[in-house]
Amino acid sequence: MNTIWSTYVQGIGTLYNTRLLRFSDLFQSKYREVFRIDDKKRILEIGCGPGALAESLARWYPSAQVFGVDRDSNFIAFAKQQNPLIQYTEGDATALAFENESVDVTISNTVAEHIEPSKFYGEQYRVLKENGVCLVLSARRGINIAAPCISEQTKFEKEIWKRAEKQLAEVDEKFSVCAYPQNEAELPLCMEQYGFRNVTTEYLTINLTPDNPSYSKETAHAMINANRQVSLDGADDLLRVATDVITADEVEELKRIINSKYDKRIELYDKGIKQWDTNVSVTMVVRGEK
Repeated sequence: MNTIWSTYVQGIGTLYNTRLLRFSDLFQSKYREVFRIDDKKRILEIGCGPGALAESLARWYPSAQVFGVDRDSNFIAFAKQQNPLIQYTEGDATALAFENESVDVTISNTVAEHIEPSKFYGEQYRVLKENGVCLVLSARRGINIAAPCISEQTKFEKEIWKRAEKQLAEVDEKFSVCAYPQNEAELPLCMEQYGFRNVTTEYLTINLTPDNPSYSKETAHAMINANRQVSLDGADDLLRVATDVITADEVEELKRIINSKYDKRIELYDKGIKQWDTNVSVTMVVRGEK
């Protein structure tokens, strides 16, 4: 059993709720236009986490069989509960439990930067059929502007995060988080280096702005609460990585403050008092063919 990522790096709530929004059906046409896999029948998501993208793929391509692989046991258990029709497997992206030339599409989202490239691309090339498609989604620098009621920190918040700085920084190094970063030129060059042809790049922007009138109240609340979950998971992380400098009572107080802030943000939204806080994600999609 491996639960390192869900325990120390990114919690289930953080990954699932943010990806539900990023891969919402509201943006389906954007992704499908770039993916160009409408005729493919077997789709494998590598590093599927708790399953939000795989669920979207299953909806967007109902005639395809969707598989999800992740090395984190907690992610796979959660994903299976959410959608038992998708075939989720606990496994290693560098040693996929799939036969040679057995899938039509491999897709990954913010995974390439964590795995040594020859193993990452080598395994995908092995399991892909001839003319199969490799899709690598990579997060690029976006825009993140918090509402004033969220961004303004109390003296207590500033002190507790300052106290845990060292321990939080050590997590990334200990678990090789983003050990293989690549810029916008290096990603497609790397895919070509490992045998893929017809490599293309596209950039998709996903605008998550609650006050945008094009979004329903339900969606706006989901955007605010997804950010709430990220903050709450961050607070809970302190109990796992900074137990020597942070107490459980301090974490509970921090979570109380966080919930109060996000309750206020929802109250402002419901009253029609606009903040125009936003999360605009920029996703680079590198597409190659075997």
